Amino acid sequence: MVQIHHSACPLNCWDSCGFKVTVEEGKIKKVEGDTDHPITQGKICGRGRMLEQRANSKERLLYPLKKINNEFQQISWEQALSEIAEKLSFYKKQYGSTSVLHSHDYANSGLLTNLDSRFFNCYGGVTELTGSICWGSGIEAQTWDFGEAYSHDPDDLQNSKTIIVWGRNVARTNMHLFQKLQKAKKSGIRLLVIDPIYNATAKIADQYISIKPGFDGVLSVGIMKEIFRLQLEDQLFINKHTIGFNHLEDLLQSYSLSEISELCEVPEETITNLAKLYGDRPVSTLLGLGMQRYTNGGNTIRLIDALVAVSGNIGIPGGGANYANKQVGQSFDIHALGLPERKSNSRQFSMMKQAEAVLTAKDPEIKMIFVTCGNPLNQVPDTNIVSKAFASVDTLVVVDQFMTDTAILADYVLPAANVFETEDIYYSSMYHPYVNHGPKLVDPPGEAKPDLWIWTELAKRLGFGEDFDYDREEWIKIGLAPLNNKEITLNNLREQRFMELPVDKIPWEDRVFKTPSGKYEFYSASADKDGFDGAIKLALPKESKQNNPELAEKYPYTLLTIHPLRSNHSQHMHLFEKPPAVKVEVAVNIAKLKRLAEGDLVNVWNERGKITGVVSILKISHPNTINIDEGIWRKFGGPVNMLTSSAESDNRQGSTLYDCLVNIEKVN
Repeated sequence: MVQIHHSACPLNCWDSCGFKVTVEEGKIKKVEGDTDHPITQGKICGRGRMLEQRANSKERLLYPLKKINNEFQQISWEQALSEIAEKLSFYKKQYGSTSVLHSHDYANSGLLTNLDSRFFNCYGGVTELTGSICWGSGIEAQTWDFGEAYSHDPDDLQNSKTIIVWGRNVARTNMHLFQKLQKAKKSGIRLLVIDPIYNATAKIADQYISIKPGFDGVLSVGIMKEIFRLQLEDQLFINKHTIGFNHLEDLLQSYSLSEISELCEVPEETITNLAKLYGDRPVSTLLGLGMQRYTNGGNTIRLIDALVAVSGNIGIPGGGANYANKQVGQSFDIHALGLPERKSNSRQFSMMKQAEAVLTAKDPEIKMIFVTCGNPLNQVPDTNIVSKAFASVDTLVVVDQFMTDTAILADYVLPAANVFETEDIYYSSMYHPYVNHGPKLVDPPGEAKPDLWIWTELAKRLGFGEDFDYDREEWIKIGLAPLNNKEITLNNLREQRFMELPVDKIPWEDRVFKTPSGKYEFYSASADKDGFDGAIKLALPKESKQNNPELAEKYPYTLLTIHPLRSNHSQHMHLFEKPPAVKVEVAVNIAKLKRLAEGDLVNVWNERGKITGVVSILKISHPNTINIDEGIWRKFGGPVNMLTSSAESDNRQGSTLYDCLVNIEKVN
């Protein structure tokens, strides 16, 4: 019997789509878009459609596995859980609970994925990861400036005179926003794209502006200089609703427009025209996540925030410095789910430098790593060091659906259920304010189990089973408790499929900010309190000819590592009909200088590693730029993180994946 059910996409993505899923004889047969969903409106991307293949793949992990004599052998859940619980108990008693590292990422966005934190908190507290490989430095930067990282409602774009997409390929990463851009353009709203690569979003823009990778903050300084020269600033906003403007003013006076133009490699005339556009309010600025993945990443976002602020585009319809929308995730009671007060010990490693920290940790050393919702041997920068670190510990446990690069290294691999095999609710803190319901539609294959079942069974064996003595429905209700007065309940979600969360559609409209001063802060008191200089800097990438001329002479090309088109990071690579290959996209000037043609085999390398791939020439891009999509598994030639640095951003909350110089040569 064929049945069609509602569901939702769990992938860590901007769009958080509503699904219609066809089920026949207990199998997922088709995944399509829900035409009734107010944001996604029946259209979904290839990543979402491939969830059917993930569910039915013959490569799914079906049973608990234990590595014995360097080979995996199937074992029972009882043996796996008992042995893992015994090791957790031993390490805690012998070395302390922080001898265990919980390596967690954000592969999927279900509300109950937060329960792994509850388990480790109730265990007593472990070594945790801070920061984010993905968006961390930008989140911290906007927290310093505004007090939070909030964005305007997607429909507010129709109130803009100009939309500037800065460092973001919406067509690839946020398809429903791309549709809104098309609609806005048809209604006469100007659309500009600023990016090192002429991408699919740039193709529909009124103007494409090419910029040197990592120098976006520099361009912001130039635009602000011209705004003040042309007297286009919003003095009322600056005088009444901000503090620390004198620090920004000093910065702007420290550089000439010609110096700015030379640094960011954008013509002076273009900078002046951008100033005029920003002064003609309202302007919506849509920020990407890539340009903050540099050593200067936090300052880059702060400089663009400052540009939006001085031009009077904060708190007005059609404006905004739109980077993330954390108010969506703040709607739920994450604290009640996670119970952070239960941990008696804790230690923190940077997510970016977790490998180095594992190798050097003392008092206690790291004895066990427990990996959930991630594939660190593919996704964490400087892969060779990560491999060394994860191989060095006594016990590595991985919870996953497939034998990933990380799982291959593990001592125990526990097979997890997927989105269609368990009930949860899904949302994204990056774009729209809807929460989606995902029911259980089919049983997991083999002996695969939901993550929550695994935590519950381990908790029982470790003596805190009462902290997990709830059924799945009760867990979801705990997370939804703050929304009950808005009638957003589990029963209503089950019936309505999706509901709009109570968020501000135009953040900061009341000009009351969540900073210590209650104002927009050009000089951040929060940064100052945390030991940073609260003033904005015009900082440059660490791996650049300005900061390291010797390195730049040896490795003259900037490497970008953007998200793949058909896979959410590394999640779908093994499911492609044709196995993926490393594609090395190069700027025209590099192809000419190195005499490269389409399809040539090349090596790309630096002091951290080497990767081999096939050349594809970027018809339009900034000179000296190379891109290799991230996420490719080792067996297919990747990952590109063999080349990237594990250094932290200037505010220590983000990665520097794009702050990466390389060289390239044809393989004869």
